[in-house]
Amino acid sequence: MKKTKIAGIGKYLPENIVTNNDLLKYMETSDAWIQERTGIQERRYAHRTEETTTTMAVEASKIAIERAGITAQDIDFIIFATLSPDYFFPGCGVLVQRALKMKEIGALDIRNQCSGFLYALSVGDQFIKTGMYKNILVIGSEKHSFGLDFSTRGRNVSVIFGDGAGAVILQSTEKENQGILSTHMHSDGASAEILAQFSPGTHANHWTENKLATFDEAEIGEMFLSHSMISNGELFPNMDGPAVFKKAVVKFPEVIMEALAKNGYTPQDLDMLIPHQANLRIAQFVQHTLKMRDDQVYNNIQHYGNTTAASVPIALCEAWEKGLIKDGDLVCLAAFGSGFTWSSALLRW
Repeated sequence: MKKTKIAGIGKYLPENIVTNNDLLKYMETSDAWIQERTGIQERRYAHRTEETTTTMAVEASKIAIERAGITAQDIDFIIFATLSPDYFFPGCGVLVQRALKMKEIGALDIRNQCSGFLYALSVGDQFIKTGMYKNILVIGSEKHSFGLDFSTRGRNVSVIFGDGAGAVILQSTEKENQGILSTHMHSDGASAEILAQFSPGTHANHWTENKLATFDEAEIGEMFLSHSMISNGELFPNMDGPAVFKKAVVKFPEVIMEALAKNGYTPQDLDMLIPHQANLRIAQFVQHTLKMRDDQVYNNIQHYGNTTAASVPIALCEAWEKGLIKDGDLVCLAAFGSGFTWSSALLRW
């Protein structure tokens, strides 16, 4: 049966390295405090004006396209996952199509935050298996640094995130020991506000003192964007870290085991697990829960921080470049994030 393979993979990381000690210029924190809670030592920040979510995606895509042995003109569909697009609208997919001078192909934007790349991979898998498209470009790219609160007020969130992009080319394969075996997607919106950026937005509420408060009539004209939102820090991401951790350490192992069970494997059969780089402590907890060896799990959050939708393709690309993933290897990708949404994919490289 026709399956989907990753024919080419690429990544892009900005040159600017920001260490934990560099953040001391802006907020009350410490290298020890950050590493103890997240495992992060440094991250990359894109150039404020010369690099965007799209430009980073373009660079990663060029590498993936070249490694797949095709040209930009051969791409017949784009799926772009990000929570930090260049514009409120249009999405980044069409901007990549323009930048790479592609044909007038379809471009789909995915908004599933940390799970975005795996959701995009699942969508692309269906298009390839049905024969609708032959060469699909799937991208995860984020420029977080332009929208973080670099004050002590925002340190719990701001120390975590970094910038970067990863991309893959999906093609069909009829090889028996190759391709995506299955993908799995879930969501639970009951606690959507635990990890969210509320403003600007089209809701009729705003976040004040950790509760949703309704605007009065005098404020209706400022519901989308107001000076009070800026002064109160409501334009920055909001996260209840402990609550996210508690949910992630349950759903991460669940969705990994779901993929393995679907295909008749156990964690010990895996050659490599690439978890979304949310927090090193979460990844270590998952590894311990599944009784996996250190050489079976790849983490790079120490150097890049959490790049949300870009973290899985960046880590996958880096592991492959280091020779840690070889033809025929059983690889599991997994992610958990805002929404909440979580997902996994199991594949033979």
